[in-house]
Formats: sequence, structure tokens, C-alpha cells
Amino acid sequence: MMDPHLLDQLAERLANALPAGVRELQQDAEKNFRAILQSGFAKLNLVTREEFDVQTALLARTRLQLEALERQIAALENHGQPHKPGV
Repeated sequence: MMDPHLLDQLAERLANALPAGVRELQQDAEKNFRAILQSGFAKLNLVTREEFDVQTALLARTRLQLEALERQIAALENHGQPHKPGV
């Protein structure tokens, strides 16, 4: 979900960009802009920065674990093979 404060700021900017004669409808315009923006962003399937950072950290930890397991497998494979002279 997007930051409601950010949606409020965007809606307010859009409402302030309206011509002076229409500004009497500013509150209604802000509500409508907020609803339109919220709906549009919801369709984009966005994640918050916090969620993104959590997933990035999880991926980094998983990558480290995978690399450690790959090294362990390589060591086990090398340990099980007979030593070849001259190699």
C-alpha cells in the first residue's frame, strides 16, 4: 500500500493546478484525485520501500547460504575423489 501522505500531497498538487474558477471545488477535486491515484497505484501492484528492503535483505541472506552450501558440496565432492598424480 502506498503512503497515504504521499497520495494526499499528489492530490493536493493536482487540485492546486486547477484553474482559479474551479478551485471552489478543490476539496471535492482532492478527494476524487486521491481516489483515482489510489486506484491507479493499486493496479500497479506496488510494494512499499520497507517491504522491498526486507525482501532484498532476505535475498542477500539466501544468496550467502546458497554460496556456502555450494562450497560444502564442492568440498565433499573433492574429498570423495581419489587423488590423481600429476594433477
